[in-house]
Amino acid sequence: MIGILGGMGTQAGLDFCNKLAVLNRGKIDQDYPLFLLYNKSNIPGRPESIGIQTSRLTNRFSNSKNKKKYRLVLDSLLKGCRLLKKDKCKFIVIPCNTAHYWYDDLKKKIKLPIINMPKEVYIHTKRTCKKNSPIGLLATEGTIMTGVYNKFFDTNYKLIHPNKLIQKISVNQAIKLVKMGNVKAAAKKIKPAINFLIKKKCKKIILGCTELPIAIFAFKSFDKIKKSKIFLDPNLILANAAMKKYRK
Repeated sequence: MIGILGGMGTQAGLDFCNKLAVLNRGKIDQDYPLFLLYNKSNIPGRPESIGIQTSRLTNRFSNSKNKKKYRLVLDSLLKGCRLLKKDKCKFIVIPCNTAHYWYDDLKKKIKLPIINMPKEVYIHTKRTCKKNSPIGLLATEGTIMTGVYNKFFDTNYKLIHPNKLIQKISVNQAIKLVKMGNVKAAAKKIKPAINFLIKKKCKKIILGCTELPIAIFAFKSFDKIKKSKIFLDPNLILANAAMKKYRK
């Protein structure tokens, strides 16, 4: 059984479950994959709990306050993973990009495989995009600051993200609107950020916050999502990786 640690945010977790089901649609109920979603929406805010100012992390805990914030999130994530393990899940997926800042510490504590979403996006990109291509990244400030995607991409690609102003008025606002349930407004709000990256000649754009595919693909068919030539949807890529492991 697939364990899904969701609630970061709730819409993103449900979006992952939907993609997992649609990708593996069966003729009868018994053909669908077994999965358990723990919508742990009370996990402290991930971007707000990072508390760093630089794009490349040199000192994770610059002060005791940051260390406490980091630990609160880690403890909450651990509780979620332990519940999924107790309920007989064989491996875990976390449909939240920023939460992967805690990935290494989670792996040390949980004796259960956890699929790394940014790593799976990188593996997918290697198959579909030439080396040294500029790749756009739309994500929370926390995901950008901590370099959870840079960790994999910097060797072979150049990651480009919007400037501070567009990040604030376009990306951050679009994410917030999806969490509030206003997907139509989010779809309009994210357009300046997309246009910025296209002008930077990005060959692909990673939708590195799991709220963003909801905004961008909300009014499109699932077939169009799968065939998108520019957008990389981490939730979709993670769903494929989860099913590959599930079938084994």
